[in-house]
Amino acid sequence: MIAEILGIISPVLICISIGFIWAKAGRKFDTPMVTFLVTYFSTPALVFYTLATVDLSMDALVAIGGAATLANIIFAVAGSAFLAILGLSQRTYLQSLTWPNVGNIGLPLCLLAFGEEGLALAIGFFAVYVVIQLTIGVAFVSGEFSVKSLIGMPIIPATIIATIVLVSDLTVPEWILNTTELIGDLTIPLMLITLGVSLASLKVVNLGRSVALAIFRLGGGFLVGLGIVWLLGLEGVAAGVVILQCALPVAVFCYLFSQLYEREPEEVASLVVISTTLSIITLPVLMWFVLLV
Repeated sequence: MIAEILGIISPVLICISIGFIWAKAGRKFDTPMVTFLVTYFSTPALVFYTLATVDLSMDALVAIGGAATLANIIFAVAGSAFLAILGLSQRTYLQSLTWPNVGNIGLPLCLLAFGEEGLALAIGFFAVYVVIQLTIGVAFVSGEFSVKSLIGMPIIPATIIATIVLVSDLTVPEWILNTTELIGDLTIPLMLITLGVSLASLKVVNLGRSVALAIFRLGGGFLVGLGIVWLLGLEGVAAGVVILQCALPVAVFCYLFSQLYEREPEEVASLVVISTTLSIITLPVLMWFVLLV
């Protein structure tokens, strides 16, 4: 079991470390370009290829989508109550307690732990989070609601088209599958390396507060994941994916939003760094648990 867990976690940590060391060495890394490639090309390709080729039922996708939606609601309500007790700003901190890093960290972990089925379910979870985060999430942080952030996001049509292919059993031309597979394979390593670069540039402030909120994000996420699995009667890979995705550290996107809308970005940066650092300790235990589910 220890060797299996190391085999899952080590590639993720090594890729993150490559980005971190690269940035700390002062080498150039074009984050905007890489982010553009991942957002508009490789991630949609990964989504399409995985969902179009995996042996997965529509019921499984609906269940994982329901689990992601429910998790979002519970995180928002519980996080809001926790922040109210501490007397902290909702607009600054709530997004960090609501949105775990289901993309950069969640996708590779689910792939390595559960194979193609795990990746497909993790993508379903991730797609729901993208829609909610780029609509309700942006509206909450910015104070204005707009659907513009979803326009031009290829992951949405890619998910819809792939789902249609999946449920209708259509035959996709081989050249499309080969192309999307090749481009999609860029996604996970680029995501992880970019995460490492981002972590290298973020600084920690208010250590005690950051640790407390990070523990709430990780520990609370795990408990919420367990509760959702029990409530929805999920088993096997689906249960493991939900628990794993719920118990991940703060998403880097939370820092980007706080910086864009001037919501104390240094505080959110601290949460990203501390929760990600703590996850190095919690992930082996978490992986051990979900592999036994």
